[in-house]
Amino acid sequence: MDAHRSPEMVRVWDRIVRSFHWALVLSFVTAWLTSHSSETIHHWAGYAAASLVAMRLLWGIVGTRYARFSQFVRHPATVLRYLLALVSGREARYIGHNPAGGVMVIVLIAAMGSTAMTGWLMTTDAYFGVSWVEAAHSLAAHGLLVLVLFHIAGVALASFRHRENLVRAMITGRKREAEPANIA
Repeated sequence: MDAHRSPEMVRVWDRIVRSFHWALVLSFVTAWLTSHSSETIHHWAGYAAASLVAMRLLWGIVGTRYARFSQFVRHPATVLRYLLALVSGREARYIGHNPAGGVMVIVLIAAMGSTAMTGWLMTTDAYFGVSWVEAAHSLAAHGLLVLVLFHIAGVALASFRHRENLVRAMITGRKREAEPANIA
């Protein structure tokens, strides 16, 4: 590639995926920051997160190419091979989510869903004040925070290794087009 020529960009993440991502970030941050200060805002942030997760599950089945789970959910052996290549510094660049990123998407969705579900249970007559539900909600929320930090670290690592700003890509929806060694 000519050093003076801009690389061609391709659309990867559609508006729904990008909107989902940033709305989920906002709902999580809002819920986290209001967990001890504003019960109403905290609850509404949780309802928003639950609604977003439901919408993303549907879009993962019927959405555009890179939004579909079938495009980025890989067999565990493929994920393991990718992680081994990552450790050795020889991982392939993926146009959509790489195998580790695909796992993280699924785990984050499940963790957010679990956090929202246990939070909702705490508001019901049957489970209000039940200690194991409160403990499960706290564990899910704190586990989700740890996962978010791993997600951010993975995005930073992939951005550095592949010389690509993945945060910008999740804003614009565009990434550098595939090169011969990349996986579309």
